[in-house]
Amino acid sequence: MTVDISSALLDQLLAEAEGAHPNECCGILLGEGERISAIIPAANVHPHPAGHFEIDPQPLIDAHRAARRGGPQVLGYYHSHPDGRAEPSATDAAMAAGDGMVWAIVAAGRVAFWRSGDAGFEALPYVTSPR
Repeated sequence: MTVDISSALLDQLLAEAEGAHPNECCGILLGEGERISAIIPAANVHPHPAGHFEIDPQPLIDAHRAARRGGPQVLGYYHSHPDGRAEPSATDAAMAAGDGMVWAIVAAGRVAFWRSGDAGFEALPYVTSPR
C-alpha cells in the first residue's frame, strides 16, 4: 500500500505538531482506500501530553458516525513525537490495536506513515499530490 496525501495536508500535519509543541498533537485521518483526503485535529486528553497521546473520544465517535452515513472513512490516526523520531515508539507499539489502521507520526519536521498490524508496525511509502 502506498498512501496518497496532498502536500497541503502534509503541511497541516507539520503545523499541528509545531503548534502543540512541547506536547504531542493528535487527530484522525479520513479518506477512501489509500487516499487521505482530510484530517480532524483532536484534543490530546492524556494526563501527560508531553510524552503520550490520547485522542479526545468525541471527535473519533463523530468521525465514525459520519463514515457510517456515507462520509469519508476513518483510515487511521496521527500524532507527533515532539522531541523524538517519526517512527512508532515502544509506547505506540504497546497501545496499538493491530487493526490495520494507518498511523501518521510527525517528528523533526517530517511525517512518516505506518500500518498497525498483528506483527507490529509496517512502514508505508507515500506520494504527495497537489490536491
